[in-house]
Amino acid sequence: MRVEELLAAAREGLDRLGPAEAAAAQAGGGLLVDIRYAALRERDGTIPGALVVERNELEWRLDPQCEHRTAEATGHDLRVVVVCNEGYASSLAAASLRLLGLHRATDLAGGFQAWRAAGLPVETTGT
Repeated sequence: MRVEELLAAAREGLDRLGPAEAAAAQAGGGLLVDIRYAALRERDGTIPGALVVERNELEWRLDPQCEHRTAEATGHDLRVVVVCNEGYASSLAAASLRLLGLHRATDLAGGFQAWRAAGLPVETTGT
């Protein structure tokens, strides 16, 4: 299997959200999870209210049954919207969360860059 095929398979089970839909999900109690690495967050900023969990810790922090979970990982019904830089790694990450039983996990199509291009709020260092 090639990575393109893996990505397509991951996206088959996702109801991917656009920026406005992701903002609405967050406003409705959903959890936006920013998996970008620190250099990208420092360069481009962050989404206000998003939980930052780098990709290599995601499953441990979001699994409601894991002793290393974050306080926000309240149950398998949690609406999780994974955000990466451009919407590729987030699709794979959301599919992984679904395998853990987070059946409402999805991702932001176009990632942080789409969020910013849509004119949605961004916090930058020093603000």
